[in-house]
Amino acid sequence: MKRLFILFLLISVAVDGHTQLLKAREIFNRADSLRGKLTPLRTCYDINYYHLDVRVDPDKRHISGSNLFQFTAVEDFSRLQFDLFDNLKIEKVLYNGQELPFKREYHAVFIDFAQPIRKGQSDSFTVHYSGHPVQAKRAPWDGGFDFKKDSNGKHWIATACQGLGASVWWPNKDHQSDEVDSMLISISVPNGLTNVSNGRFRGSEDLGDGYMRFNWFVSNPINNYNVSANIGDYVHFADTFNGENGVLNLDYWVLRENEAKAKPHFGANVKPMLRAFEHWFGPYPFYEDGFKLVETAHLGMEHQSAIAYGNKYQNGYLGRDGSGTGWGNKWDFIIVHEAGHEWFGNNITSNDLADMWIHESFTNYSEALYINYHFGKKASQEYVHGNRRGIQNLTPIIGNYHVNNEGSGDMYNKGGVLLNMVRTIIDDDEKWRQILRGLNKTFHHSTVDYEDIVSYISKHAGKDLSAVFAQYVRHANIPTLEFYFDEGNKVLCRWIADEPGFDMPVRIRTKGGEYQFIQPTRKLTLVDLPGLSRDNLEVDTFNFYIGVLMNE
Repeated sequence: MKRLFILFLLISVAVDGHTQLLKAREIFNRADSLRGKLTPLRTCYDINYYHLDVRVDPDKRHISGSNLFQFTAVEDFSRLQFDLFDNLKIEKVLYNGQELPFKREYHAVFIDFAQPIRKGQSDSFTVHYSGHPVQAKRAPWDGGFDFKKDSNGKHWIATACQGLGASVWWPNKDHQSDEVDSMLISISVPNGLTNVSNGRFRGSEDLGDGYMRFNWFVSNPINNYNVSANIGDYVHFADTFNGENGVLNLDYWVLRENEAKAKPHFGANVKPMLRAFEHWFGPYPFYEDGFKLVETAHLGMEHQSAIAYGNKYQNGYLGRDGSGTGWGNKWDFIIVHEAGHEWFGNNITSNDLADMWIHESFTNYSEALYINYHFGKKASQEYVHGNRRGIQNLTPIIGNYHVNNEGSGDMYNKGGVLLNMVRTIIDDDEKWRQILRGLNKTFHHSTVDYEDIVSYISKHAGKDLSAVFAQYVRHANIPTLEFYFDEGNKVLCRWIADEPGFDMPVRIRTKGGEYQFIQPTRKLTLVDLPGLSRDNLEVDTFNFYIGVLMNE
């Protein structure tokens, strides 16, 4: 039997930096479970409000302060868990003016109440803490405080903690399933510096000791890793955007030395991004808190309503187009990608870090939709196809649940490729747009898991896409479409795939003809396409990320 194997697969020697989260570990320990798992000591209370009040000493790289936890009891309890990295000292935990006893195990902290907290009761406690936070060595791909100085020698500091966890620098219930409803962020910094955090500015206070406190209020639910401090010699300028929900305030905080280049660059990139994403995804999810870009020394992060920006005022990804098509150099990658997270990651947040693919796959695909809106569908498909060269297919894009583990960096490009395939399968662009908008409306300010997303898309597409998602999300390999040709001109095909019941529709044609859908299964079935032969068969491998195997 003669065999011809054709794999339309490009593998790069390395994955671009933006496709890397913290390296997934294969062995997990008690510390991973304590922060990654929802135990009764965490589910017993629902966070309503935080007031984070932190003083930053840049010279000593030291922080001190407190966080007020306001919560509602979900059930009766007398003990709960919150989280704070164990290199930071807990000075005390105050409840009704009295210190509560606490115990620490790794980065988990357990406090005991003298009297039971009853179900439905609203209550609060305050954690006072201090210490030298973890210093990020390569922000934003590792977590902690990024202590830098600008070209004038002034302190330039930012926090970034995606994946590692917000408790690396402030005490909180560090699990993505419980987003605080609202939050006041108060950051005190030496005179001459400015702090910019999430939400709306609530004013500053001169503390009289060489420090200023800057207050920012977040009125929408926010996940913990998005809470940020950005400290520097900032200047501010503003604009507005007339969007689907009215006038959206646009605020920009940049280093004093970069104001002249920031104004035209942000002006050319932000509003086109917002127009495209409101078209595809629905209204910007945080009108009440506004939209901000804050210049940082690190490349960028999707900090809700205060996006960290460090792409040096150029298009592409530090001037490069990862797709190799040229389309990625027509817009600023960090503005488009990180702002895309306002819909997927911030508006819709995964319950568990294992489902971080939801954040990154949809946001990677948002780049293609930005191109689609401004340059057309063919350009967007070319961009998605070009991104395949960054895919490695070594491990699944979904992580391990309950241990604070995200999947492989393929969640970016492979996830975007998957969503382009889903769009192609649905074969109705307006329906697809309404599905994307419907996701953001149905799960507005909510946390979700794998099943929520896959079930919603399948239901509204009118097609069961569960096996398609499972193959590309839960398995490392891509499927192969295998054809058999016999002397009687019969053509048979089947899928070779890891997922049981894999039955993805795919487009084929005779050379030069119109594409038609077939729906193979893992069993050999007859292909009903007149005139089809081994020599004229064409499979739509431009839009379908698959292998093709032809047998005689």
